[in-house]
Amino acid sequence: MINIDAQNHVKGKSIYLDDIPEWQGTLYALPFDATVAHAKIVSIDYTLALKAQGIIAILNSKDIPGENQIGGILPDEPLFADGEVHFRGQVIALIVGTSEHYCIQAAKLIQVVFQEMPIITDPREAQKQNQLIMPPRSFSLGNTSEAWAACDYIFEGRSDVNGQEHLYIETQGAYARPKEDGSILVSSSTQSPTAVQRTVSRVLGIPMHKVEVDTVRLGGGFGGKEDQATPWAVMVALATQILQKPVKLAMHRMDDMRMTGKRHPYSADFKIGLNKALKILAYEVTHYQNAGAAADLSPAVMERTLFHSTNAYYVPNVSAKAYSCKTNLPPNTAFRGFGGPQGKFAIEAAIVTAAESLGISPAVIQKANLVTDGDELSYGQILQQTQAKATWDACEATYVYAAQKERIVTFNKSNSRYKKGMAVQPICFGISFTNTMMNQARALVHIYYDGSVVVSTGAVEMGQGVNTKLLQIVTETFGIHSSRVRIESTNTLRVANTSPTAASAGADLNGKALQLACTALLERLKPLARIEAEPEAIAIMEEWVYRGANRTDLSWQDLIMKAFTQRVALSENAHYATPIIHYDKTKEKGHPFAYHVYGTAILEVTVDCLKGTYDFDSVNIVHDFGKSMNKTIDNGQIEGGVVQGIGWMTMEEIVYNKEGRLLSNALSTYKVPDIYSVPKSINITHLDTEGHELAINKSKAVGEPPLMYGLGAYFAIRAAVKAFNPEAELNINAPYTPEKVLMDLYKK
Repeated sequence: MINIDAQNHVKGKSIYLDDIPEWQGTLYALPFDATVAHAKIVSIDYTLALKAQGIIAILNSKDIPGENQIGGILPDEPLFADGEVHFRGQVIALIVGTSEHYCIQAAKLIQVVFQEMPIITDPREAQKQNQLIMPPRSFSLGNTSEAWAACDYIFEGRSDVNGQEHLYIETQGAYARPKEDGSILVSSSTQSPTAVQRTVSRVLGIPMHKVEVDTVRLGGGFGGKEDQATPWAVMVALATQILQKPVKLAMHRMDDMRMTGKRHPYSADFKIGLNKALKILAYEVTHYQNAGAAADLSPAVMERTLFHSTNAYYVPNVSAKAYSCKTNLPPNTAFRGFGGPQGKFAIEAAIVTAAESLGISPAVIQKANLVTDGDELSYGQILQQTQAKATWDACEATYVYAAQKERIVTFNKSNSRYKKGMAVQPICFGISFTNTMMNQARALVHIYYDGSVVVSTGAVEMGQGVNTKLLQIVTETFGIHSSRVRIESTNTLRVANTSPTAASAGADLNGKALQLACTALLERLKPLARIEAEPEAIAIMEEWVYRGANRTDLSWQDLIMKAFTQRVALSENAHYATPIIHYDKTKEKGHPFAYHVYGTAILEVTVDCLKGTYDFDSVNIVHDFGKSMNKTIDNGQIEGGVVQGIGWMTMEEIVYNKEGRLLSNALSTYKVPDIYSVPKSINITHLDTEGHELAINKSKAVGEPPLMYGLGAYFAIRAAVKAFNPEAELNINAPYTPEKVLMDLYKK
């Protein structure tokens, strides 16, 4: 089944937030934000702005009837700054007018006096000053202090990895209108409709049942709309409540980039110890997470960094610690991988440091330490059904790794201007929300008496194809044509208390709930198709009822009408909660993940040693999909994830100056991979496995894991640089932009 949105996307008929027909009397909102990174607000004068043409109101913290608080995990983030600002772009007020143009003009008339305060942008500096979002957390396994004595080789170093702009095609936005009885309908471009509902309720001081949040689809999310879509929705809801008018806000690109958080930059110190057989005996790492000015999702992101600190390797002695450091930057947030890639980058950096010092390929160390069944991870989970070695071996064989390696050596010997580099990148990524209570979902299914079906779940479609997979579940369970089924928008009044569509768990959680609902309805219908004492099993295939192997004269539509006339319920609501998983934060031990996804990629790059530029020749992948429900969609997720990961590692450079001003604030200064910079070939092989029973139809989650293949891009370029300048002592600092490559090529 192709992506069900494909045709409307191509024709331009798909409805996004800014395509919603506007209600009569709609007003337009514009956030007024801070131009300094840390300051006290001495005074602010709205007089001239309020008198400007077309301005209806300017709302600030004094206009909030409930709590001026939007913090999700920690209550440390006001909707509107009150007294102090803590980052450039922090919203101070909301301008509401009859047109966006009038709001922009009025913003220029607001007079603010700031008393500037010290600014911190470096997480290590924040940690030194004890500016932390929360106390540090540590995971441990074995005893690293004692293990060092058994190590034949010990290496220490530092790695730094920058942030990443989400750059969803559809910017942040929301549209609210009043309903009767003080209720409000909010259309929001969010991955978390319930979070929007909950926060609107909190700020407006009204119960959640008076807040309806509806999301049809997103023009991309990547985690950037998991938590950070919330404030814009709350602002328009507040304006709607006060003015009793529809209010719309759709962010401009540069405003969106300036005011929203990114993937968390991390700095890490590592120490790794190996024996002569190249087994990793001990690994210590300390992560410094740049959280920005408020918690947002940083505590959870930091936790997942710790969960993935050893990537796909078994290390018997581990000590991993992480600090969530408070800086004067926009609060950083979820991004595809949710802290996992930053944790993996540090151990890959440690392995490369060891390999270069020993004069061997990093792949030798990587392969010698891959996880296998029965291995215990630093957080206590015992691995089962591991596919790390299987994907590695299949990747070596399928893509003839030994011959590729020899070809690169030969090329480098015979070329002086161009050098090739190669890296192997294994992955092991846990699937589930690490906050156990979030691993639940519901689905509502109605069968109408003409045989058509409508489905509501908590899943948000954002281009990843979750609606297509949900449609497959319905058609396969009922045995009917896809034309009979409609997947409805995500709406908090139809399906309540939803978890975000995130953590790669959207299809698993909502798909399992939907499967339960459809199965319950099917079991309710089957008795109506039986003949008394009939032994044959009843099934529905291609819209006809079968008794055993024989097709009857009873169609799906006739069966549904029969059920309706006999007053059989044709609606079902089902709830699914992932079994087995648990985690005890007081002990930092448990079984937090339903299963893990594995894979191996081989990346090859050619570096122009005169210019510092590079081209990726190929990315060859063997991936553990389980039993893929939809290979076309899943392969698309692999391709997109790989390219996004490569972009993060190579050209996507977030730059703030010491005053906390975003310098990479437009597509002229922030570069993302285009058609000319993607790998020349991306080859994907599906590993033949049985899948996992906790994955929907044993089809493993595929949203986040492939991004981490992109980590190998950094180390492939580094290998090429080393081939040109073998004596250079190189730092590990991603992204590896052409400017950095050029400097390293001629570093002494």
